[in-house]
Amino acid sequence: MGHRKLLVVDLEATCWARDRHVQEDMETIEIGAILFDPLGGEPEREYQAFVRPTLFPTLSDFCTQLTTIQQSDVNSAPHFAEALRRFVEWLGDPRQVRFASWGDYDRRQIARDCQRAGVGVPFEPDTLNLKHLCCPRLHMKPGGMAQALARAGLELGGTHHRALDDARNILRLAQRTLGADWAGVMASPPALPPELRPRPPSGGAAR
Repeated sequence: MGHRKLLVVDLEATCWARDRHVQEDMETIEIGAILFDPLGGEPEREYQAFVRPTLFPTLSDFCTQLTTIQQSDVNSAPHFAEALRRFVEWLGDPRQVRFASWGDYDRRQIARDCQRAGVGVPFEPDTLNLKHLCCPRLHMKPGGMAQALARAGLELGGTHHRALDDARNILRLAQRTLGADWAGVMASPPALPPELRPRPPSGGAAR
């Protein structure tokens, strides 16, 4: 596929207190992303946009307190299909980037939102889980981004649980821990997520 750039993505989504929260009900309410060329070593462009939820249009108090995203931010925002279209328009050809995030949540959330909206997932399936790449290099179990930042000797920048600020922090972590290994990281796709792996043939035992 040739040289691809890294697209670091962080999403914020609808959420509720533990006794009410249902993961399947979550919808993206903010997209933050940074386009980064490992060969150049510096971020090229940044993106931030709000998204209006449809299942539960009114944000919970828990959600606004956690993210600082206000109801007025999402009320004037496009729904997911249009928000994704604008995001891809800003990005260009999605095949020329490698989608990366802290953990696997963001990839799964985009897939869930795309399914609800009846649109295709625009990104290649060989996404990078930076949590699983960075944490071993920090000699820690896969954990939260803030914990990994502290382990790496980096301060948490901006506002935690805001999409673009978190994407910036994730990229800083990746630069600190993967800097010398970018070529190998970008060239060698990790194992595909379970739902995209080839399934063994069903039926009786092989003869």
